[in-house]
Amino acid sequence: MKTLKYRSRGQDVFILEELLEHLGYEVNISTYFGKDTEAAIKSFQASHSLVVDGIVGPKTWARLLDMQDRLTQFNDKFLSEDDLKNFADEHDLELAAVKAVNEVESSGKGFLLDGRPRILFEGHVFWRQLKAMDINPELYVSEHSKDVLYRKWTKSHYRGGKLEYDRLEKAAGLSDLPAFHQSAYQSASYGAFQIMGHHFADLGYASIDHFVAHLYTHERTHLEAFGRFCSHNGLIKHIRSNNWDLFARGYNGPGYKKNNYHLKLEEAYFRHLA
Repeated sequence: MKTLKYRSRGQDVFILEELLEHLGYEVNISTYFGKDTEAAIKSFQASHSLVVDGIVGPKTWARLLDMQDRLTQFNDKFLSEDDLKNFADEHDLELAAVKAVNEVESSGKGFLLDGRPRILFEGHVFWRQLKAMDINPELYVSEHSKDVLYRKWTKSHYRGGKLEYDRLEKAAGLSDLPAFHQSAYQSASYGAFQIMGHHFADLGYASIDHFVAHLYTHERTHLEAFGRFCSHNGLIKHIRSNNWDLFARGYNGPGYKKNNYHLKLEEAYFRHLA
């Protein structure tokens, strides 16, 4: 793990903050190392006889990961080399291309420390899903529901980590109507590749519950869902031809160039090809 400090960014920060939360510290889980994370690290360092500098270097990482091993019995649910090879064979792809896509498009890991799939709940999608069920979402807007039910996208209500499950369950519980459970679970993105639940039928799953339960088992099911998504949306052919522009446009949306997804994919492909 790389050394992290205030204002660091990236998936390593997400893992750090998730671990701190698991250890009982109150931090906002994201990919940004903020003042709350710095304060939590200093507290952790002070209570474990480490230098209190707020910097997560080798010694602090070692102590954090040792504490994780003591507190969790995390199942072996991670993708293996064989999983990627099998995916490449199934879809007639180069292994280097599969590794590039996995590196750039996955969220780093598909599970929380408690073994549940990583999710992100989208209140604006919940709004749309309720309308699709002929339910007027405006009737359920209140001070209580404002963080899980809203008309337009915003990241201001994201809480990260296991707290996203609290938001999901809160949304599902706004009414006893079965449609609320269905709509809520269809309004979260799941796993390593963050596939939205409302795609379940297009991807060949019998129900949203079948889709979610499948993703609880292993990261290879996350890769399988990703493959189904790419096949359904005509993206496999772009991976096969190494057309990273068209793949990134189809998978990441029209703003893909803003984040250089196509360039990151191409760079990763040539690195794995070597």
